[in-house]
Amino acid sequence: MKWILIGLGAIVGLIALAYGGVVWAITKPAPELEKGAIVTLAQGQIQGGIDGQNETIQQFNALPFAAPPTGDMRWRAPAAPMAWDGLRDGRAFGAECMQSREGSSEFLDDILNGLGLNAVQRHLAKIALQSAPPPQESEDCLFLNVRTANLAGETLQPVMVWIHGGSHQSGAGSQDLYQANQLVENGVVLVTINYRLGPFGYLAHPALSADDPRGVSGNYGLLDQVAALQWVSDNIEALGGDPDNVTIFGESAGAQSVTEIMATPLSTGLFHKAILQSGASTYNANGLTTAIEGRLTMHEAGLEFFDGLVPAEASASDLRAISAEAIVAHIPNKAHLGGYALPTVDGVVLPKLIGEAIGAGSIQNVPILAGYNADEATLFYDSIQKPTVLEPDFPNALPDRLSLLSEIYGEADAADLIELYGLDDPDAYQSAEMDMLGDDLFGVHMRHLAAENTDEGQPSYLYHFTRVTPSPSQTLGAFHASEIFFVFDSHSPLAGLTDEDKALTRAMGQYWTNFAKTGDPNGDGLVAWPRYDRAQDQWMTFNPSIEIKQGVRAEKLDIMERAMIDRVAAAASMITPSPIPEAPVEMVDTGGGADTSNQTP
Repeated sequence: MKWILIGLGAIVGLIALAYGGVVWAITKPAPELEKGAIVTLAQGQIQGGIDGQNETIQQFNALPFAAPPTGDMRWRAPAAPMAWDGLRDGRAFGAECMQSREGSSEFLDDILNGLGLNAVQRHLAKIALQSAPPPQESEDCLFLNVRTANLAGETLQPVMVWIHGGSHQSGAGSQDLYQANQLVENGVVLVTINYRLGPFGYLAHPALSADDPRGVSGNYGLLDQVAALQWVSDNIEALGGDPDNVTIFGESAGAQSVTEIMATPLSTGLFHKAILQSGASTYNANGLTTAIEGRLTMHEAGLEFFDGLVPAEASASDLRAISAEAIVAHIPNKAHLGGYALPTVDGVVLPKLIGEAIGAGSIQNVPILAGYNADEATLFYDSIQKPTVLEPDFPNALPDRLSLLSEIYGEADAADLIELYGLDDPDAYQSAEMDMLGDDLFGVHMRHLAAENTDEGQPSYLYHFTRVTPSPSQTLGAFHASEIFFVFDSHSPLAGLTDEDKALTRAMGQYWTNFAKTGDPNGDGLVAWPRYDRAQDQWMTFNPSIEIKQGVRAEKLDIMERAMIDRVAAAASMITPSPIPEAPVEMVDTGGGADTSNQTP
């Protein structure tokens, strides 16, 4: 039996970046913010900036939520943030985390061609993108950014903590498409975060495990996310936010991260609601010292990644002596290991497979709002070239492809899928496979999570985003990440929004913030959104009219869910965390600040 993860590689992370880069790079750079209020935090004083679009909103950027993970702190659990002397300027963003940007130009061309921009717009966008300076990046990147209009508020506001996408390999909380005010104007405090990425954030290695008091390695990006939530718990009240009303939300790998945070016991008490846009780590199947058939353990994957940089017997100190630039340059040489730079079942940070935990009700079940888009796979079918990620390799000939589906799903279910999607049409099977792949990667997971969460007694709300931009030459449909611009109201001036699109943007922003406030997205003037239950299978659809539909792609998702559950159970039987010796972990004292000793294991 062969296996493959849901990880899509770094290419997915470029989707939102590409669209956001296209639409923002050809506008004027944002001017420097005027100096705003001074706030005292546990680490010191910081001066915010007055938002250029809404002077009632203050921005506090590049707030360090953990010590820099550099030098001897690389590949360690995040340590307490350092205090600073004097007044810190919070108007500019901090560095992005180290990441590979290999292959982005070709992918940007596909984006520009698929969005329906005219020839002049495409030309201008390419010039702007080619001439734009690369983002500042560093290993010293554990920053978060806060937007608030509630510094003087008598009542604390709900907090929404955004986790960016990028397949755990790329992206940043400071990217332009997340820098908008709709959510804050609706009465919440918005936090966007960075976290370590790729090999810096997720690879494990025997030498790193031996050097760690917990006896494990990997999961550093997830630990960063927990540390950011701990910082919010300790500090957000000074910025007008309520630490007892925190919603975590994200898209793609950001949504997967939400399930990872839900699955680790280390985040207990740090969040209260969750929003997941196109992502859940149901298929996460990396084990530290055990593996499912056909895959490496994470220790083995780490040894293979560092082959060519250091000898196999390298110590943790040897690994930390490699320059960050050399590690990034090495990533394309090990592209086949992209599915291993993901969270690890290690018995400490993640006690079990996330899909297993979801089915067993052993995640931290909270109210959730979740969904996906109608055309999720248009941007990466060319790279994946198959209708499902349940098998890593598909034959080229159509009859053989259909035969393999019977092996995966069984003859009866495969026959139904072939008919439902039209997979046996020689002239259109690739388009049909593209439709199925989007459901396979996202739809089945979002519905499964909502149903399981409901069974655990928590309210769940499910959506399907189907809005397609109006350009007649647009070929991407309601593509992966396209809902972000409606949630944040970060549309481009080139987007060509209709009045209906503007109304949809306002409504989605209101649903999201209503949910963050109360755990219920409903409110005055909005179409009623019922709680999800398996029997009714009701989804809110956005296109741009807003209406409830029953049984969205239900027959297809039913078949996929049965296969998914079987695969998760089989994987769980193969991955058993090794016994971890009891060992206390002392947080490194980096010079003051809040007591964050419980933010890591």
